[in-house]
Amino acid sequence: MAHDTVPGTVPDARAPASRGAAGPRLEVLDGLRFLAAMAVLAYHFTTMDRVWQRPAVELFPRQTFAYGWLGVYLFFLISGFVIGMSAWGRGAGSFLASRAVRLYPAYWLSVVVVAAVTTVWPWWQRPDGWGSTLVNLTMFQDAVGVSSVAEVYWTLWAELRFYLLFSLVVLWGLTYRRVVGFCVVWLGAVAFAKVAVPDSDVLVHTALMTDHAPLFVGGVGCYLMYGFRPTITTWGIVGASFVLSVPSARFRAGLEAHHGEVVSRWPAVVLMAVCFALVAAVALGWLSWLRGRWLVVLGSTTYPLYLLHMDLGAPVLSRLRGILPPTVLVCVVTAAVIGVAWLVHRFVERPVAAWWRARRPAADSTPPHRPPVR
Repeated sequence: MAHDTVPGTVPDARAPASRGAAGPRLEVLDGLRFLAAMAVLAYHFTTMDRVWQRPAVELFPRQTFAYGWLGVYLFFLISGFVIGMSAWGRGAGSFLASRAVRLYPAYWLSVVVVAAVTTVWPWWQRPDGWGSTLVNLTMFQDAVGVSSVAEVYWTLWAELRFYLLFSLVVLWGLTYRRVVGFCVVWLGAVAFAKVAVPDSDVLVHTALMTDHAPLFVGGVGCYLMYGFRPTITTWGIVGASFVLSVPSARFRAGLEAHHGEVVSRWPAVVLMAVCFALVAAVALGWLSWLRGRWLVVLGSTTYPLYLLHMDLGAPVLSRLRGILPPTVLVCVVTAAVIGVAWLVHRFVERPVAAWWRARRPAADSTPPHRPPVR
C-alpha cells in the first residue's frame, strides 16, 4: 500500500475519509488479538508451578512460552489502534457506552464463573467472599483497593483508565491535530514522571499509567498512520512509545527471573519490538493480504478466552495432571477453553451487541468519517 504524503506534513483535510473508520474490518487485527490471547494462555498453562503442583520447568524444560506475558503488551497496542479507529464521529457518552457494552457482559459472566470455581474448588484459589465479588462486578475494584477475584483482571483496569483519558479528547472533538497533541502530551507526562516522580507517588503513576500508557499511545499512533497516512510526527509518536515502554518490559522480565522463570531482559525488549512492528505493519498495509472469516471467528473468542482461561482451564489442568502427557493435556484443555469462549461470544456478547445497536441513536449508528483537520 503506497503512501504519498510528504513526511512531516499534516494530512490534508481533503484527503479520503479515514479507512479505519469507514472502511472494511481489519481482519488481521482479529488474528493478532487471538495470537496475543494464546501467548498469555500458553504462558499461564506451561510456566506456572501452581498449575502443575511442581516446577513447571521439569515438565516443559524448554520454556518456549516464558515470554508469553508480552501478549498483554500486544493487546494494549491493538487496543490503542482500535479505539483510535472506532471513536471518530462519536460523542464521549456514546464512546464510553460502546466500550461498556463491549467489556461488561463477558466480564460479569467471568466474575460469576470465578466465584463458582472457587466455591467448588477452594483448593485452587481461596474464595474472596461475596463482598469482594460484588465490588469486582464494577470493574473498578483496583480503584477502591479491593483485590481482583481473578489475576488477569488487572489489564482491564489499565484499559478503563485509557478509555477515560481518551474520552476527554472525544468530548473535545476528535481531529488529527488534537489526537496528536493528546499523544504527545501524554508521552511527555509519562517521560517526566519516570524521571522526576518517585515510585512511591502511586497516585501520579496510576493516573498517568506510566508503565503501560506508551503501549496504548503507540497503538493510537499506528492508527493515525493507517487513517491519515504516516508522517514524521506519527513515526515519532510510535518510536517514543516504544522507547518509553522498554523500562516496563525490562522490569517485568527481571521480575519473572526473580520468580524463577527462564527469562532475560534483552529478548523481552526484542519481542516487544516485534509487537510494535506487527501493529505498524498493519498500519502500513503490509499485512492486508491476511484476511478471511476464520480470523474474525478466532478474534471473536479472544476476550472471553482471556477472561476465562486461567480460572477454568488451569484448575482442570491441575486436577487431570498425570492422566495425560502434559503437552497433550494442555492442547486438549486449550481447545476446550476456546470452545467455551466461542459459546460466550455467541450467546452472551453477540446478543448484547445486537441489542445495543438496535437502541442507540440512529445518528450514532452511521459509519463515522474523519472530521476536518483543525
